[in-house]
Amino acid sequence: MKVGALALALSLPLCLGACTPMDAGFGDSVRTNLAAQTIDPDPAANGAEPAYSGQKGAAAVERYRTDRVKPPKGIRTTDGISGGASNSGGSGR
Repeated sequence: MKVGALALALSLPLCLGACTPMDAGFGDSVRTNLAAQTIDPDPAANGAEPAYSGQKGAAAVERYRTDRVKPPKGIRTTDGISGGASNSGGSGR
């Protein structure tokens, strides 16, 4: 019994030696994504200017309260694009 336990204890390190080592870049993608999603705590120091105006926002709220909201502009999403293929298959008449 002692010989079997000793043989097992001595053979376990051999099993670990056969394992492939971890890649040196393991986890880099997670750390890169975390860094990309981190908000700059002091954006003014980097010269970032806000892209909004308090006066425009106040005017929009006032229009909303008085029910004089500007209608949104229409957007065409099918500008010159047609779907399907003409004369595909058939007798060609």
